[in-house]
Amino acid sequence: MYELTKEKKDAKMLASTNKKEVSMNLTNSQEEYLKTIYILSKTEKEIRVTDIAKKLKITKPSVNRAMKNLKDMQLLNYESYGKINLAKEGEMLAKEILKREDILKIFLTKILDINEEQAKKEAIAMKHAISQETEKKLEKFINKVLNLGDLECDYDENSEKCKNCIKITAKNRLNKDKKK
Repeated sequence: MYELTKEKKDAKMLASTNKKEVSMNLTNSQEEYLKTIYILSKTEKEIRVTDIAKKLKITKPSVNRAMKNLKDMQLLNYESYGKINLAKEGEMLAKEILKREDILKIFLTKILDINEEQAKKEAIAMKHAISQETEKKLEKFINKVLNLGDLECDYDENSEKCKNCIKITAKNRLNKDKKK
């Protein structure tokens, strides 16, 4: 790994202090655990340490330590060798983490025209460094540029159907603009 310059360290520290108050100063890995548990909860009946370890490609002892820490923070319910469930606040944070990542990914793919794979990697890295204010302004900018504000539906940021709908709508609008 490379060593961060003082400026980059300061910027990273500033970004983490500017994050949403509700984020409880979570580490990047804690955010990834919450996100992973939330995603797994949508497809699995029960989530266990083994499932998380497989998904994140890490060891079970590492997951166990993280689960204990997140439990101590009251973000999830977990007993050793038992199933794992997000607490209400843990689920709320996981949704916020996913939203932040989605906003960045849409910006990178639809505004900057970066390919999906690269945009996904960069959105995951960037989501840890932006403040709530930046996130909101970026979301407003995307909605304005892609003209998403006129969608008349019950948009749910966590619904795969809605995500695809917005992507298709945005892509169609961008293609129309390019032809003009």
